[in-house]
Amino acid sequence: MSLPSPGAFEVNDGLAPLPRLVIFYVKYIDNNDTAAFISNVSRYYTVGTLERLTWSNRVEVRRSAALALGFLGDQGSDAAFLRLLRDGDATVRMLAENGMRSVWTRAGSDANRQTLRVVMRLILAKQYEEAIAKATELIEHAPKFAEAWNQRAIAHFALKQYRYSIEDGIRTLKLNRRHFAAAIGVGHAHLFLGNIGQTIEFFQLALDINPNLNSVRVNLSKLLQSLKED
Repeated sequence: MSLPSPGAFEVNDGLAPLPRLVIFYVKYIDNNDTAAFISNVSRYYTVGTLERLTWSNRVEVRRSAALALGFLGDQGSDAAFLRLLRDGDATVRMLAENGMRSVWTRAGSDANRQTLRVVMRLILAKQYEEAIAKATELIEHAPKFAEAWNQRAIAHFALKQYRYSIEDGIRTLKLNRRHFAAAIGVGHAHLFLGNIGQTIEFFQLALDINPNLNSVRVNLSKLLQSLKED
């Protein structure tokens, strides 16, 4: 889903002055200058203020706050993200989901994040064994870095090492219980092992966290229907 054009809402509709955050958001949509957006927002807003703005009854404010939290928030912003995942506006929901995924990769030190980026590039290049080795190295240095476990789970899954993928996915969820992507991955690994009950359990967990996972919802519905037919 793409962000709406600047003309999708009025910056000042006569109701009340909008926070300058919305102006930064509109400029970002227009020029896609991430660095400028982050610089402008961080100059005027704390993460706590952004979280409070997610309660606004004005959709343009919630969109702006959701985008900003995606760049500047941390796992302490989870409550705001979870609420935004259930927002009535589809753009807000999309920004919240993207924001959560971004926050997951930013935990830990700069060195840990740099190593994680290497792991993710190796996975994109389908160099799965190398990705597992690098992720294992990262886990040894930062055992509480949930995303390191999740990325290793992804690499194990790609190599059809489903039991290892499940173990790493569950460890991810123990470290970050709102990691809906890890829950999906564990569910899919159980599905390939023929464990329908566990697949349903983890697909439902993912949807409980993030109700916008339409493909997961469809797959869950099919599994439940197949059980009824049996």
